[in-house]
Amino acid sequence: MTHRRLLLSSILLAGMALAGCATTPAPTTLADTIAARPELSTLGKLVGDAGLTDTLRSPGPFTVFAPTNAAFDALPAATRAQLSQDPQRLKAVLLYHVVPARVASAEVKVGPAKSAQGATLALSRSGDFVTVDDALVTTPDIAATNGVVHVIDRVLQPPR
Repeated sequence: MTHRRLLLSSILLAGMALAGCATTPAPTTLADTIAARPELSTLGKLVGDAGLTDTLRSPGPFTVFAPTNAAFDALPAATRAQLSQDPQRLKAVLLYHVVPARVASAEVKVGPAKSAQGATLALSRSGDFVTVDDALVTTPDIAATNGVVHVIDRVLQPPR
C-alpha cells in the first residue's frame, strides 16, 4: 500500500511540474513576438530586411503599431515595389510604426505621439477603440519584454 501511495504521489508531482512548464511562456522581445504571430509575418520579414531586428530586441521600451499581412497586401503594387527597392524608405515607414515608449491601449490619449522615425502620429481613443493616424487597433496590448505590440489594420505612411 505504501508503494502505491509513493508511486501515485510521484506521478501527481511530475504532472504538476509538467503542467507548470507548459503554461509559463518564455518572455520574448518585440521582434520575437512579431515573428511568432502568423498574421504579422510580412512585417517580421520587412523588419529583418530593414535591419531593425536588433532594434526591436533592444531594451526599449517601444510600442509597435503592427500592420497585418492583409494591410500590406492592400497597399498599391507601386508602393510595395518602392518599399522593396528603397531600403531607406522601408526603414522610415517601419520606424513610423514605432513609438519609443511603452503605451498600453488604456493609456492612449487623444493627441500626438512622436514616432521613432521622427514624425508625429495622431493617437486617439474612444471607449475601447484605439486609432493611430487612420488605422484601427484590432488586437491591442500584446506584451513583450521590451514593450507592447498593437496590431493595426493599415500600413501607416509617414509624411514626406
